[in-house]
Amino acid sequence: MLKQGLQLKQTTRLSSMQIQTIKMLELTSVELEQRVKKEIEDNPVLEEVIDDGKSEDGTQKQISLSEYGADDPTPSYKYYVNNQQGKNDTSLFPTFSVKESFQQSLEAQLGYTELDERERTIAQFVIGMLDDDGYLRRDLESLSDDIAFRLNIETSEEELERILHVIQEFEPVGIGARDLRECLLLQLKARTQTKPVALAKHILTEYFMEFTKKHYEKIMSRLSISEDELRDAIEEIVKLNPRPGGQIDDSYTEQAQQVTPDFVLELHDGELEMSMPKFSIPELKINKRYADLLMSSANTKTKEGKEAAVFVKQKLDSAKWFIEAIKQRHNTLHSTMQAIIDFQYEFFLDGDETKLKPMVLKNIAEKTGYDISTISRVVNCKYIQTHFGMYPLKYFFSEGLKNSSGEEVSTREIKKILSDSIDAEDKRKPLTDEELVEELGTKGYKVARRTVAKYREQLNIPIARLRKEI
Repeated sequence: MLKQGLQLKQTTRLSSMQIQTIKMLELTSVELEQRVKKEIEDNPVLEEVIDDGKSEDGTQKQISLSEYGADDPTPSYKYYVNNQQGKNDTSLFPTFSVKESFQQSLEAQLGYTELDERERTIAQFVIGMLDDDGYLRRDLESLSDDIAFRLNIETSEEELERILHVIQEFEPVGIGARDLRECLLLQLKARTQTKPVALAKHILTEYFMEFTKKHYEKIMSRLSISEDELRDAIEEIVKLNPRPGGQIDDSYTEQAQQVTPDFVLELHDGELEMSMPKFSIPELKINKRYADLLMSSANTKTKEGKEAAVFVKQKLDSAKWFIEAIKQRHNTLHSTMQAIIDFQYEFFLDGDETKLKPMVLKNIAEKTGYDISTISRVVNCKYIQTHFGMYPLKYFFSEGLKNSSGEEVSTREIKKILSDSIDAEDKRKPLTDEELVEELGTKGYKVARRTVAKYREQLNIPIARLRKEI
């Protein structure tokens, strides 16, 4: 039986301006520039400030709807935003590639092949199936089914193999491999064929499992080669790139993009100074002609006049919300970045990773008074240019553990100590994970063996047996 009833429920409804502001927070500086330009195109009430923005008496030009006799709920609101935040200009800061967009590069290289349109379409699909490391993990039979289903193109494994070989000729060398051995062999094939290179190819082709397990004595015996010859061949192999796709593997992974810094941090006389560069975003103001139109339309009693007044009023409200959203975005980003700098002050002085303190989103939310979700949006895809390099804001966040003194230390600090310990080990007798636990313990870091194994894997450092050198 259906029942009717009345239920009171308290909900929070976001205003249009709040929604605008939330969306603004997630934009990178480049995306914000595009967003502003699009808004100017779509909203005739918004226009760029062409002059220096000064009136005759030297004060900032500002427009309020109250000046035009309109019913504005916020008559004191000033419709003007200056996007020139600080003295810095992004032209002074070159774009920074956070990850090579190898898929785009491969597609560009397709233009230099003799593949016909059909084959090129298939090749583009194959390129799109490559993972971040540059490998093709999907077998050709399944790939053929995918192409038939998605592109409505019938192809065979033989044709896919031929097209894949074309892609494997592209830069970066090693791209499009189906496993590590094929990746390394593709790179050796492209090298000058010296004796060590030829031997390296032979080892990877015939004795790949023995090589990965460091069974060097067995390889030397079967190939009747000396230790020096094996060492020369191994040197050729270790120079190769096992991840030609160029994925950045840290605590973050960003999409391929060219970025300019959202923040700039400079060190002057031992003091840190943070600023937000001036972007190539137009300064915005209300178009006076449309404000005048609102006033004149509001004073007419015709149907057309009233419709025009409603239209212009809507556009004025939209412009007001948009300008305010940009202002709030700037204030929120500035406050959040300053809180991060204050929290990690010792690190920002010289960039020493061991000085990074454990920090989570909640820490910055408490310092700024913003919600954790707001901090997350600010941090996402934002970068800071420091006097020791460019960093994504996500880099400064990590969980913590306690050292032998009971002090909390960043997991990034422990990873740095772990990496240094492995770098300093005797490669003829690499440290096992148990021995690394003891090594960290002597340096004041109490860490479980499984934690050491986890951090070692995150650093892409193989187990002790595979680190052994002759």
